[in-house]
Amino acid sequence: QVQLVESGGGLVQTGGSLRLSCTASGRTSSNYIMGWFRQGPGKEREFVGAIRWTFGSTYYADSVKGRFTISRDNAKNTVYLQIYSLTVEDTAVYYCAAARGGPTWPRQRAEYDYWGQGTQVTVSS
Repeated sequence: QVQLVESGGGLVQTGGSLRLSCTASGRTSSNYIMGWFRQGPGKEREFVGAIRWTFGSTYYADSVKGRFTISRDNAKNTVYLQIYSLTVEDTAVYYCAAARGGPTWPRQRAEYDYWGQGTQVTVSS
């Protein structure tokens, strides 16, 4: 079992920045792919991006590429989502998730085995 806990959400103004954290515990493995999703009001949960533990390669949804960066600290079992130039459209609950590593990037909710409880990001205009 793997437990994931997100933190770092809050209320920010348009144009501001946030750094979200996701700390994993339990039966973690460097073979995991760590993903970030978000779910805004009245919207489906959407894929934001992911990172491979082994060498830190990343993959992003086109909608966030350029403003969102994902990194990891293997020693801390923590992944980060750095968000710049926030807009009101970024308002959502942000979730981290873990999937078994494979040859392709998992982008669907069902492909991830473990989920955190989410952290709320609210952007004010």
